Amino acid sequence: MNLFARTLGLIILSLLVAACSVNPVTGKSEFSLVSADKEISIGQQQYQPSQQSQGGRYYIDPNIQFYVSSVGKKLAAVSDRPNLPYEFVVLNNSVPNAWALPGGKIAINRGLLLHLDSEAELAAVLAHEIVHAAARHTAQQITRGTLLGAGSQAVGIMLRDSNYAQAAGLATQLGGAAFMARYGRSAELESDAYGMQYMARADYDPYGAVKLQETFVKLSKSKTPGFLEGLFASHPPSQERVDANRKLAQSLPKGSSYRDRYQQKIAQLTRDKPAYKAEIEAEKALKAKNPKLALSHLDKAVKLQPADGYFWELRGHAWKMQEHFSNAHKSYTTAIGKNPELYSHHLARGILRYEHGDLGDARSDLKRSNQLLKTQAASYVLGELAMADNNTTQAMQYYQSAAQAGGKLGQQALQKATLIELPQAPHKYIASQLYVDKKGTLRVAIKNRASVTVTGIEVHVRDRSGYAYAYRVPETLKPGQQTAIPTAIKGLTSADDARNYRAQVAKARVAQ
Repeated sequence: MNLFARTLGLIILSLLVAACSVNPVTGKSEFSLVSADKEISIGQQQYQPSQQSQGGRYYIDPNIQFYVSSVGKKLAAVSDRPNLPYEFVVLNNSVPNAWALPGGKIAINRGLLLHLDSEAELAAVLAHEIVHAAARHTAQQITRGTLLGAGSQAVGIMLRDSNYAQAAGLATQLGGAAFMARYGRSAELESDAYGMQYMARADYDPYGAVKLQETFVKLSKSKTPGFLEGLFASHPPSQERVDANRKLAQSLPKGSSYRDRYQQKIAQLTRDKPAYKAEIEAEKALKAKNPKLALSHLDKAVKLQPADGYFWELRGHAWKMQEHFSNAHKSYTTAIGKNPELYSHHLARGILRYEHGDLGDARSDLKRSNQLLKTQAASYVLGELAMADNNTTQAMQYYQSAAQAGGKLGQQALQKATLIELPQAPHKYIASQLYVDKKGTLRVAIKNRASVTVTGIEVHVRDRSGYAYAYRVPETLKPGQQTAIPTAIKGLTSADDARNYRAQVAKARVAQ
């Protein structure tokens, strides 16, 4: 075994020892790259953006928020990690789903509440999510993803940061959705089992977990709309889970189901169910480019529940699709009035205002939208507005933010950023490399790494004394294109002689 292999082996061994920890739920020893403090930090960073991106808080009946939170805190208090900063929120989203971020940040959609029959079933959902947080399932996912996805690069990350914060930090950039991926079979069974124990400790009937899974299995077989992209995507039901839950329930004390209390607490949701059904139909009509049909569904939704801002935002989309600017603007404004804390209302009105030349008010809307949830669309248009004000520094920041999200708009943003920065720092976009040709002449290889065609390239070659030679590249280089030019430095005898010189592109401009 060579020295490198022995050293690498010792490094990996030391990391394994240093990163071993005891799972607070199962008591098993586990390898984790994510510390408990980092878990909490990730959850805190992603909780608000995750809520915003999935409909925001349900606000029509605030009592439902208090109710669900009280059930969640009751279960968290008897969990194996009662000191986590648990939070529970109901989201204004029709998709039946629930999720947990690291550190105990938990959400349940109003769409799922309507499929539950009792408080015991609600407790089963929340206890299951509490276990995901308490048992550090997401930390395990991050660790596996880092090791399997990054391979040897993970070792480099760990070497640079002994606290493993950077490895976890990479995951935070992916957004809350990164932590809502499908859990493995063992994690699901584990969350069911320990969640039922928490239910029993909190005096809930553990058979609520059995009934919950029985319902989900039936719904999965009937392919009920909403579940496939919601709960079933991240928490796949199975008869195996039903059987395991039933067996465990037999050994646990029988608590209470509190069905009547649950039905009373969700009475407002039950009354509004036809309104949200109309919302779903309106979304389908908009997707099918049928705004008139969408408006007919939304008329019904608004009549049944006029306080939901999202109904009004959808009305704005329908009017905009029919090129009725005034009606669209009124609908978006009404949506903001109903719920000023949801990013999408401000984004929709900001884009509409920008498209119709109301730049000042558009900027105000888009900045507020980005404060609530930074989006590619808002960042790109804010970049355009900054350019209109000749504020290239601010425009660069917005374009770079928009470019990170990729896609067609990301490419456009990248090009806009390049147009600003390339003339100022061409070496960031145009690579240069020195080499000695067969005749002993020092040459410069130049490659355009920018997403635009460049011309007017000037490269400076410096010797060890600092003396600089300037050379112009005659060609115009398209993206990815490369060329080579000779210098006046001749008579070199070895390829190593190129190391005595340094090259850097000093000038370039975007070709018109």
